Amino acid sequence: MVYYYAHTGHKIGLERARRGVTVMKKLQQHGIEVDLLVNDFRAGVALKEQHGIQEYVNIETVQDIDAIAQMGDSVFIDSDEDDHGRLVKYVADFKQVWRFAHDSSDHSIHGEILFKTDCDDASCENAVIVDDLYFETCEKEERILFFLRDYDHDKTILNHADFFQAFDIELLLGNYFFVKYEDALAKLFATLHEPETYVEMIRGSSTVVTASSQAAFEAKASGARTIFMQLENTPLYPTELLQQYGIEVIEGLDKAALQSALNRTTEAEALKEIIPFDVNSILKKL
Repeated sequence: MVYYYAHTGHKIGLERARRGVTVMKKLQQHGIEVDLLVNDFRAGVALKEQHGIQEYVNIETVQDIDAIAQMGDSVFIDSDEDDHGRLVKYVADFKQVWRFAHDSSDHSIHGEILFKTDCDDASCENAVIVDDLYFETCEKEERILFFLRDYDHDKTILNHADFFQAFDIELLLGNYFFVKYEDALAKLFATLHEPETYVEMIRGSSTVVTASSQAAFEAKASGARTIFMQLENTPLYPTELLQQYGIEVIEGLDKAALQSALNRTTEAEALKEIIPFDVNSILKKL
């Protein structure tokens, strides 16, 4: 059996789970059964609605993987949690362990295989993972779509109403937004899109502005003009990497910078091309 653990939650979002779904679907196409492990019920429901994932199991933390996975199983771990030494046991007990690197200096500690954004040899896997859906041709509507991320517990949008009202943009709601918060946001934006339409909206919008680096990669792969707003010190993917793929980056809620990016007649030069994820090397190790 194969298990894929993605750290999720109302202060974390679904970025790790979204790239996990891609790996799972690819493996399932080759007849490999994979179960998804997440941290909360809402994450599982969202992934079922948006990505068609049927089976998922809730566990508390990365330390609880072996409460589900058994000796001889294979495990993928996408988390920045402290495992408190459990990784040693996982590598010893499980047939194979894959782990997403925390940064460019991270390296395999106990023999696990790393997913890295700077992977350039057979010892690792490419961590830039985008679902095949985003590479399919899709008719786009001329709109500026804003997707903050799946959560906004600090009420970033509402607390910067003047910034958002300065632009003619449509809002894609996050899966962890509360109903009362959505009602307040409806007064700022002419158009709100429900979280269930995530894939449709990312694929079908001509311009996407987001603070989610996973969403940025998905939008760019779909052919949208993509602008990433860095609101966190350590986004899932480093901003330098986003820029290499032609994704424009602006620092924070900078009105002038966003206006300038939207007014540019040419898009940022891409040094790298986003490509569909290849699972062949993973299949050989299962």
